[in-house]
Amino acid sequence: MNKHESDIHFDGLASKFATNIYGTTKGQLRHKVLLHALDTHLHATPMRVIEIGGGTGLMTKAFLSAGHNVVFTDASAEILAHAKVNLAEMENVTFRHQTLQAVTDFNQFDMIICHAVLEWLHTPLDTLSIILNEMKAGSFLSLSFFNHDAALFTNALYGNFDYIAQGMKVRNQVRLNPKNPLRPQQVIEHVENSGLYVEQVTGVRCFHDYMKGKPADDHQLKQLLDLEINYCQQTPFKWFGKYIHLLIKKPH
Repeated sequence: MNKHESDIHFDGLASKFATNIYGTTKGQLRHKVLLHALDTHLHATPMRVIEIGGGTGLMTKAFLSAGHNVVFTDASAEILAHAKVNLAEMENVTFRHQTLQAVTDFNQFDMIICHAVLEWLHTPLDTLSIILNEMKAGSFLSLSFFNHDAALFTNALYGNFDYIAQGMKVRNQVRLNPKNPLRPQQVIEHVENSGLYVEQVTGVRCFHDYMKGKPADDHQLKQLLDLEINYCQQTPFKWFGKYIHLLIKKPH
């Protein structure tokens, strides 16, 4: 497996990862907004799909359930083992213990899914170029990443002015705290300069992370989800998203 020594993976943290990321309202909202952003492609003619850094397998499961063939990859052997259990009853899935940098067949897929991966890498934009350069004509990339601008805004709200002044870098990296949040416009420019099109921009959790109190019950959570869905692709709200999702197409 090829990886930069400073890239962050989740061996030894699989259970904590599953609990912190997917066992919370923020994880549930993130997944549902991403499903909304991908709805047209989920229900399209069956495709060959590869997911990079698939985590516990939630997104892969959605694509498998919709009739697509999926190659699931993750750089963490422990995460991969969890995903195999979660997807044990699903058909048309292949598992690979593999980093993004080690994938050599991006040009074989109609859809590439890369969600919440770039911000954990030492050189995120250079690594993104690996995908952009190797995609086949007419294929799509579903890309989401931790929004640097939203992180700065959140830290300002909490009065973390010294942290902002230091460039939001800390000496001791918290393992579940992304090391390289990305500015949306910088990523969009990188994609367009590579000759690809950004067909859709979606903000993920445009409101949830700024609320003083989180949803008290399922009814409030449903109301919040409806609000997130209604505004996640509208300006200016989409740019407030804690994550940004880009649907990218490589032209024929």
